[in-house]
This record gives sequence, C-alpha cells and structure tokens, in this order.
Amino acid sequence: MTEARGAPAAGSGPGAAVALLQAVSDPVRWSVLDVLAGGPACVCTIQEQVPVAANLLSYHLRALREAGLVTASRRGRWVDYRLADDAAERMRRALPGAVAGTDAAHLGAGRRLEVSVP
Repeated sequence: MTEARGAPAAGSGPGAAVALLQAVSDPVRWSVLDVLAGGPACVCTIQEQVPVAANLLSYHLRALREAGLVTASRRGRWVDYRLADDAAERMRRALPGAVAGTDAAHLGAGRRLEVSVP
C-alpha cells in the first residue's frame, strides 16, 4: 500500500516567499533537493549521498515537506521522497522581483546557482 504525504502548497506573498527561501537556504536541505532533482529516492539512498545523522536528515526532510517542496510516500517500512511537482516553479517565484513580473533576464537567467556544502 502506498500513502502519499506532503504539505499543501504555501500561500503567496512576501512572507511565504521568505519562508520558502529560508527552507532551502540550509546546505543540508539544498543537498537533499539536489539528490531528489535526480528522481525519487528512499531515505537510505539520500543518507548515502547526504552524510548526516539519521535524526538530522529526518528533521530536514520534515522541514522540506512542511515547506511543500518534497512529498513522501510509504512502501511498507520504506519511505520514498520526491520533489513536489511545483517545487522548482515555487522557488523561482519566491525570488525577489519574480512576483512583481520582472523578466528572467533581470533575475540572471542562464546563470547557475552553486552552493558549496562543508
């Protein structure tokens, strides 16, 4: 039996945008999102690629679920995570200027954001 879980999409406005950006600003969460950008993964696979304590990984996965950026589905004793369908679009819209209709060129289209994880 499969059970999908995830937070409802967050509201709109500056407060929601700031909350979303705060959720992805943590290097561990960014690494989890990077892993899930490659496709759905179980916790054990994420743990292999994001080497943090299991309880800390659980905490960060919960924060990403609550932000509505990832969803979880249970397969027996396993839990699989995947990016929410609208995660990339919501992160893009959260950037300053995106809500006000600023064009992508002004936001640095074509540049890749890189984050280093200690």
